[in-house]
Amino acid sequence: MAILTPDVEGYLNLPQQIVHYRIYRKTASRERRLLLLHGGGVDGAITWEAIIPHLQNWSEILVPDLRGVGKTHFPDRIEHPFSTLDVVSDLQLLLKAQAWDQYDLAGYSYGGLVAMQLKAECPDKIAKTYLLEPGLLSGADEKLLLDHREALLQATQKLRIDEELEHGLRIFLDIVSPKRNQNSRNEEIVRARLSHRPKGLACVLEAVTQAARSVDRSKLIAAQSHVSSFVGARSNGEIHDFCQELANQRQDWDCHLIEGADHALPFQKPERIAQLMDKDMGRYLTR
Repeated sequence: MAILTPDVEGYLNLPQQIVHYRIYRKTASRERRLLLLHGGGVDGAITWEAIIPHLQNWSEILVPDLRGVGKTHFPDRIEHPFSTLDVVSDLQLLLKAQAWDQYDLAGYSYGGLVAMQLKAECPDKIAKTYLLEPGLLSGADEKLLLDHREALLQATQKLRIDEELEHGLRIFLDIVSPKRNQNSRNEEIVRARLSHRPKGLACVLEAVTQAARSVDRSKLIAAQSHVSSFVGARSNGEIHDFCQELANQRQDWDCHLIEGADHALPFQKPERIAQLMDKDMGRYLTR
């Protein structure tokens, strides 16, 4: 696949973070803007580059690298701890700098949690939201979810030690995607991508764990509106059950099961996800 070239690529220099971003402009059926947020360990371009060409409803797409990932970094280029609300603040300043007052929003995993918090902070600016297995929506049992997050802290310790990197990646992947095919070529690709900034990934996992401890999940879910959620069929069944329960309870929440995919669904089924995003946008606009 050819590398997708952004129309604009730049940095926003903030006191606490140098935020890297890309903007893609498309000939679309509508003049709409879309903010895409990636997951932990793999930057925005790699996460979304196979999806963007298939999207039909957006003329301008903004893809930042979030804290701990890609080309976004602290001014001293050292991996410091941060919170997911720090990331939300980065995004608010980036959106202000780009003069984006109204937009749609999609977030995957770590980026999905950030997307939900951004929606809670800016409810009137975000129209339609897409959530791909977001952090904190991995099941109904909040204690079990917190236990999983605490287990991820074991991975953060390993990720900071070069000799323990492979062990740390294994712990991380076993928790977020236990049913994946570990003998596939995809496993090698995933591990290589996650090895790019392992200490940054450690900071991401700590930020998500901190959020799991402190965020009122019920209030955060209540703050969302017009949501399409996506779950890999090979992911933990509790994730789909919980998202389907939300869809059954709310008229503005849809749940899509992506066959043949696990937690790495944006990399495995990009065309299918783009198709569903466009379809749900059409429904949203004619509601």
